Amino acid sequence: MSARDPIADLRRIAFLLERANEATYRVRAFRSAAKTLGALPAAEVAERARTGKLTELSGVGDVTARCVAESLAGEEPVYLRRLLATEGTDLDEAAAKLRDALRGDCHTHSDWSDGGSPIEEMALAAVELGHEYLVLTDHSPRLKVARGLTAERLRKQLDHVAAVNEALPKGFRLLTGIEVDILADGSLDQDEDLLARLDVVVGSVHSGLNDDRAKMTRRMLTAIANPHLDILGHCTGRMVSSRPAGVTGPGDKGHRARTRKESEFDADAVFAACAEHDVAVEINSRPERQDPPKRLIRLALEAGCRFAIDTDAHAPGQLDWQRFGCERAALCGVPANRVVNTWTADRLVKWTAGRS
Repeated sequence: MSARDPIADLRRIAFLLERANEATYRVRAFRSAAKTLGALPAAEVAERARTGKLTELSGVGDVTARCVAESLAGEEPVYLRRLLATEGTDLDEAAAKLRDALRGDCHTHSDWSDGGSPIEEMALAAVELGHEYLVLTDHSPRLKVARGLTAERLRKQLDHVAAVNEALPKGFRLLTGIEVDILADGSLDQDEDLLARLDVVVGSVHSGLNDDRAKMTRRMLTAIANPHLDILGHCTGRMVSSRPAGVTGPGDKGHRARTRKESEFDADAVFAACAEHDVAVEINSRPERQDPPKRLIRLALEAGCRFAIDTDAHAPGQLDWQRFGCERAALCGVPANRVVNTWTADRLVKWTAGRS
């Protein structure tokens, strides 16, 4: 049998583990092994596998070495086979149709803030999923637990994104963006001149989530009226489930496992403002968020809002979580023509630029 590509198999296993929201240490084991072995000549990897010396390398353990040996023998690794056999169920027709209409993802993170992977890995994973674009939205400076980007670091990231785009496949674009904190007074946590340079600005509340209804409503309405804000991120801030005890989830460096109730705000007023100012309401696809809940998605739909179905991915495998957001959107009757990331990159950027 012809040998398989062991590096590709290790990366595929890591991707599937991330998509399943498995523990960080499991994902790291396969990504670390892939990185270590990818830096070696193929002949050396094969020789080490033949002589049982793969585990002498830093980052390669017994399980990953066994996967490499099986790949080089032309066999699909048992670990990979088991993951593929336990993948989730198919989407129903309405959700599948909506998922097929999506062209990109407007809310993602890299290791520049609290993500677990380099920008390049996130972009290439998006290419492999068939996306036409990916918006990079690392955190803003006030969220220190997530290594939020200062103005200086964000400027450096913009230069880096430009360089990455030069190396990416033709037809795919990495768009600039930020997940900016909505501060207590409703202002956005980044310099105005930088917000104006970005392709997409997602604004989210990350602090003071227990503020009273009136205060939270004023805070959100002020942010929505800001011409730089394009998408209102995970609007209730809720967490409906915890990750496994002691595990933060792949790539989520600053996130603790917990549940959290919804923030209280005047949803009618907030969604009316989103419709008036043409700010899209995010349908966050993270399994532990499911934010907003379905009753609020329906309310936003009735208010005339646009939507963005995003993953809030912190690792490459999580980019395939859009299916979860599509399922909830389809159940609420959200049509594709109300979802901004069904648009081309050109149309999306034209819309955000026109809003500013």
